[in-house]
Amino acid sequence: MHLALTDLFKARWTDHIHEEWIEALLRRNKFDRRILEKTRDLMDASVRDAKVSDYEGLIDALVLPDPDDRHVLAAAIKSGANAIITFNLKDFPNDALAKYGIEAIHPDEFVYSQIDLAPAIACGAIKRQRESLKNPPKAKEEFLAILQKQQLPQTVSVLKAYIELI
Repeated sequence: MHLALTDLFKARWTDHIHEEWIEALLRRNKFDRRILEKTRDLMDASVRDAKVSDYEGLIDALVLPDPDDRHVLAAAIKSGANAIITFNLKDFPNDALAKYGIEAIHPDEFVYSQIDLAPAIACGAIKRQRESLKNPPKAKEEFLAILQKQQLPQTVSVLKAYIELI
């Protein structure tokens, strides 16, 4: 979220995408729906023009390995996105996306590229993210370990070179 506030890129999502991440976290039985909905509302209020609507008419014409993911591609097409950032690359094959000028990018590759393009801005956002974790606070190395566990090894590698900025 802190990266999305930098204007290095334009984040886009839908109510359906929100509901999917909320439901995924609720399945872990570690989260309260009210807190997740508050997070959703803060996301919508904080990132201007992020909410995509009126994309539903595109869904039925799209073909993806998992038909339940077509809403993501439809929203990307509707918003003029050139990438879908997802850990789920297998369900967004580039041959299915290329005709729309869209590619699927792993979050690690995406964040790494943001750092590479604008290290000071990206590291500033990452620092704000780390500093927002207050219960308990996270030391720089501890934060990098969390990112490593979240499948972001390239990001961690480059951030080690910028450790003083985060």
